[in-house]
Formats: sequence, structure tokens, C-alpha cells
Amino acid sequence: MRLRIFKYSPWDAIPAALVFLHLFAMLAFFIYWPQLSWAQRFGCAALYSLSVGWSLNSLAHNFIHNPFFAWEPLNKLTSLAMSWTLATPQTMYRYIHLKHHAGNADLPGPDGKTIDPLSIYQYGHDGKPEPMLSYVFLQFFRDDDPFELAKRIAAKRPADAKQAMFEFWSMLAVYGVMLLIHWPFILVMAPFNYLGQCLSNLSGYYEHLGGNPDKPIAWGVSTYEPVYNWIFLYNGYHAEHHYRPKIHWTKMRAFHREIAAQQAQEGVTVIAPAHPLGFLDPKTWRVPTAKRPAAPKAKAA
Repeated sequence: MRLRIFKYSPWDAIPAALVFLHLFAMLAFFIYWPQLSWAQRFGCAALYSLSVGWSLNSLAHNFIHNPFFAWEPLNKLTSLAMSWTLATPQTMYRYIHLKHHAGNADLPGPDGKTIDPLSIYQYGHDGKPEPMLSYVFLQFFRDDDPFELAKRIAAKRPADAKQAMFEFWSMLAVYGVMLLIHWPFILVMAPFNYLGQCLSNLSGYYEHLGGNPDKPIAWGVSTYEPVYNWIFLYNGYHAEHHYRPKIHWTKMRAFHREIAAQQAQEGVTVIAPAHPLGFLDPKTWRVPTAKRPAAPKAKAA
């Protein structure tokens, strides 16, 4: 009997190894913190910020849809490693991301709410997405708290809720120990983690700006910039991904070739630069945006 390590593809050895290298790099930064100059510390923190945005849209993203390992304990260990590195419990991130796919950047319904908690239309107005800057810098604060997320996960998947809370508490323990040993490390890393989350939001914004919420094949916006796709595990094929979320990252190009004619016929939006640089493409300038008006303040009696 042949032992199968990887669930979908041996190529997943690459992102799996990168998950743990990412964690070891952060731990090395922590260990060598006292020996570094402040310039080196801020330089490494900036690299960490970039790595958070990269991992959320490549490693963590692919792991959600296609867990790397055939043996579930290895997947739980991988989930834990990402939770510590990204300061984002992976099981909770998975819940939010799958809700994103349930709504697919939908427009608000009659109740004024979107199914997709990450929809660029959630805080938009009059059928228009919200402006880029407010989405990028405020979306981080719009998620439900960890306890509410765990409660929602537990409604259908109690075991996942336990895993989510284990990741959450273990993450707090890891960062709590770091805080006791080198508190300036945590003080510096916290805002850079937030900036990394904002980088992920920036990618998410241009993955859907110009998409068509009413056409499944056009829910996402793609970019075929090769370097970006190599580094981000073909996240650029985003219209394809939303159309068939379970397609493995190694098969994205083949799937694109299979449906390219249909995509062209249905008007799938394609931008030239990588998603984080979507603001450089003139197509994105022509998409009108509008911010939801502030609710009127209640008058004093």
C-alpha cells in the first residue's frame, strides 16, 4: 500500500514548506531582535508586513480550498502554524472566506446587508462599491469578534469551533510570551501586521472591482501577470477561482484555457497589473464608487 502524504498534489509540498519557513522566519526575527539595529528591525517588520499580505492571498487561501495533507493532524498543525505567523486564527479565516464565496461580492439585499462579509459593495451606496481607501483600511475592523465567529462556526461544525478557539488561545499565548520577553517586538509588529492585512484587503478589492455580481463566470476579476501568479500561487486567475473554487492552483492555467472563449463572451474583466497594483489599470478608474451615507443621528428628546 502506497503512503499518500499530499491530498491533492505533490506540488503542495511547496506551499506547505513555505508555511513553516514563514513561521521560522518570524521566530528568527524575534530571537535576533536584541542584536538588530532599529533600522534593521523596521526593515524586517516591513518584510513581515508584505509576507502577511502574500500569505493570506496565496498559502492560507489555497489551504482553505484544498488542504495540503491527506492526514488531518498535519493539516491542523499547518493551520496552527499559519495562525501564529499571521496572528489570524486560520479556522476563523476559513469561515469568513467561505462566506465570501457564498456571496461572491454580492450586492446588498432588501435588508441592506450582503451575504459576503468581504463584499466591496457592503459599505457602498446605490449599487456601487465603496471607495478603495475606506475598504482597504477599515475592513480589518469590520469582522466579528473571535467568540462570535466561534459561536457561528459551532452551529454547524462543533469540532471546527474547538479548533478555532485552540488556534486563538494558543496564538495569544505565543504572543503573550513574546511580549514578556521582548515587549518592543510586539509593539512594532502589531501595526505592521495590520498593514499586511490592509495589503490583503487591497488585493481583495481589485479581485472584484469591475466584476459582475450577477454572472457567476464574471464574479471575479483576473490578471495574468506571470510573476505575480508564480509568487501568489495563481491567485491572479480570480474569475476562474470564483467560478470553480475547488480547482487546484496547479490547474488554473489549463482551466482558463478551457473557458477562455466563454469568459470573453460574458465580458469577464481582466486587468494588466497584479491585483495589489490594480489602481494602475485605467479600467479600474472608470468603475464608479460611492460610500454609504452615515446614518442620521437620533435627535435628543
